[in-house]
Amino acid sequence: MAHIQQTTIKIHQKRKDKYQLMKIDKKKQPQYRVNEQIHVKEVRIVGEEVDSVVMSTRDALRLAEEKGVDLVEISPNANPPVCRLIEYSKFLYQQKKKAKEMKAKQVKVELKEIRFGPQTAEADYNFKLKHAQEFLKDGNKVKAYVFFKGRSIVFKEQGEVLLLRFANDLEEIAKVENMPVLEGKRMSIMLSPKKPGQPKKSQQRSDAEKKQQSEKETANTPTPSEAPAEGNNESNVTEE
Repeated sequence: MAHIQQTTIKIHQKRKDKYQLMKIDKKKQPQYRVNEQIHVKEVRIVGEEVDSVVMSTRDALRLAEEKGVDLVEISPNANPPVCRLIEYSKFLYQQKKKAKEMKAKQVKVELKEIRFGPQTAEADYNFKLKHAQEFLKDGNKVKAYVFFKGRSIVFKEQGEVLLLRFANDLEEIAKVENMPVLEGKRMSIMLSPKKPGQPKKSQQRSDAEKKQQSEKETANTPTPSEAPAEGNNESNVTEE
């Protein structure tokens, strides 16, 4: 009997320590309700080596205490709410790990800027074109602009031609989000990466036409059995 009382005291002390860890600022609210924080009449329990059943919250708390774990509400909007039998610290670790993995899978798109002058030399143009190709292949957007300094604004048409050439040279891997637009002393164009593995519509149409033509030629080609035999052109006329 003394051993049971001692075990019960340890369990309550363990839960008290966890509640101390769960204290947070008033501005923030706990993300999950745990154990006695769950006030609904009944819940559906899930967990390792546990059948998914609906039972009263009191029985669920008793079952969690017997297993030495916590009752964590994971789906409060379900009917009835779903609770998991698991140690709360382990549950938080799993959630943190899952969030970290999801964040790692997210593609972070950055905006890269490339600056030209209205009279950019060919070597400098090719150098910046190569950088733009690398940016786009990495999944980033590219904003190319021509900066008109002083009286060079008179070359704005030349700057527009340069940006259009830039977009044309990148058409295989990039799509134009907006055409060249002049804002103050800067004329810019925005490019975003194309999704890989998507041929142009014209290419798709060309491939389909080639396939149809190939199938048509195959269907019209006679097989050896259908070809006329040589030497069988003599008539079967019987002499009278």
